Amino acid sequence: MSTEPTEPAEPDPTVPEGAAGAAGTSAQAEAVRAVLRRALRDMLVLVAVLAVVGIAVGAWVAGAPGVWGAVIGVVVALVFSGTTVVSMLRTAEAPAATTAAVILGAWLVKMIVLVALFAMLRPLDFYDRNVLAVVVVVGVLGSVYLDYRAVTRGRVPYVEPDGGDAPEA
Repeated sequence: MSTEPTEPAEPDPTVPEGAAGAAGTSAQAEAVRAVLRRALRDMLVLVAVLAVVGIAVGAWVAGAPGVWGAVIGVVVALVFSGTTVVSMLRTAEAPAATTAAVILGAWLVKMIVLVALFAMLRPLDFYDRNVLAVVVVVGVLGSVYLDYRAVTRGRVPYVEPDGGDAPEA
């Protein structure tokens, strides 16, 4: 049985002091990336299914304008939902303030683009507004649910196991 005190682990010289990322250690960062990759994958599957179903239903309900409404709605849902997950993936090891700033900036840009897009589309009549609205709402709410599911089922460690041997009793 060893009674010698253990020395603290050396800090990583490549990470500036106090700059541990929002995800913390590399094991935590990888776990966070895995959750975000799952959310991104699930969102892409949702958008693909939404495109097929939305276009089919749009064509059935409103003809060619319904198809255009569904296509525009799918693109809006993809951009709206995808930018947040991609922003978080890109900043997984960044400090929390950086991650928050990137996500807030992306959200602001999304809102400006969305308002501009809808302002440009308003006077046009080549698309069905009802199909567009339904596809956007289903896409965004579905993406929110999939993000929630990915986070709640994700296994992100909040402590890092000791790399050394367990103490003997």
